Amino acid sequence: MLHWLLFLFIIFSGHPKKIAFGLQYSRKPRQPLNSVTMKEVLEFLQQLEQNNNKEWMGANRQRYQHARAAFHDLVSELLKQLVDIEPGLAPLRPQDCIFRQNRDIRFSANKNPYKIHMAAYFAVGGKKSDGPAYYLHIQPGENFIGGGIYWPASETLKKIRQEIDYSGQELAAIVDEPAFKHQFRQLEGEKLKSSPKDYSKEHPYIEFLKMKSFIAGHGLTDQEVISPDLLTHIMGSFRLMKPLNDFLARAVEESESGEGLL
Repeated sequence: MLHWLLFLFIIFSGHPKKIAFGLQYSRKPRQPLNSVTMKEVLEFLQQLEQNNNKEWMGANRQRYQHARAAFHDLVSELLKQLVDIEPGLAPLRPQDCIFRQNRDIRFSANKNPYKIHMAAYFAVGGKKSDGPAYYLHIQPGENFIGGGIYWPASETLKKIRQEIDYSGQELAAIVDEPAFKHQFRQLEGEKLKSSPKDYSKEHPYIEFLKMKSFIAGHGLTDQEVISPDLLTHIMGSFRLMKPLNDFLARAVEESESGEGLL
């Protein structure tokens, strides 16, 4: 549950703005993505957690830029491969997917100025899209991969429930696929305690209809993050999420266009 609470926070606090104190992407030539650079990302984030203040960040600006550039390269490679399975992502650039490092502390009791993770959100239409997405979170000891739709708006949730009502057997087949179950175990998300309005508690897919989020995901160890196989590992998980995201995207798109309605 901690992972998905982090996911919710990131989505609603990650609106792109100018980053204070000159914390921008390095314009120096970037090294190829490799285990050394990802190890440096983890080491930087670990030290940032212990020194979450502007003075330390200012003194370690070059290290931040190097870590950010390494994460940028990872996101860039992921985008190139994701476009093969999600052509709608083609207009996006890495910076369209990566969340800013600065936290919005205006209404938070936690006044630490920086996030202690790096994260990217890949969705057709960008980070503000109502549709499904692929998500990557890098944080020492808390790395994870996610996909689906987390806490959709009320109207979007209604559309998804309508699709489940019509085609629940398709969603069931997706999450019961052996490879999906092996990688993600099950579809995750908070649920209503009772059946939603307009749906019988005897509905064959009532457990799906009760859901308020539709998420597949799993953790990554730090060793997996610094492994040369990181990119392959992430893309393998994203490919397994693709049928789930297709189902969710169809639910939103068909309802918006009027298709599939009685």
